[in-house]
Amino acid sequence: MDNVFLNLLDEAREKAGVPFKILSGYRTIEHNLLVNGKKNSSHLFGLAADIYLPKSSRKRFLIINSLLEVGFNRMGIAFDKGFVHVDMDRSKDKNVLWTY
Repeated sequence: MDNVFLNLLDEAREKAGVPFKILSGYRTIEHNLLVNGKKNSSHLFGLAADIYLPKSSRKRFLIINSLLEVGFNRMGIAFDKGFVHVDMDRSKDKNVLWTY
């Protein structure tokens, strides 16, 4: 995992005051195929994490807001699956938010 990425995640966790349960971090090519990850997934480079989103709307807000506050600008939210994907892949578009 990229150290800068991990430090930002840790900073966001501290700001949120909520534990971050990481559902997926670094992935091998084989594991990425197993979970139907994209061919160019940022997980393959240690630049992404999927963080569990609790059912509490307040905790969800705290998590997502803290990620934005520390400077993350690439997120995908899967409310039905209960996670937020966050990455800092500089090879991809900035300032994007998508849903699954």
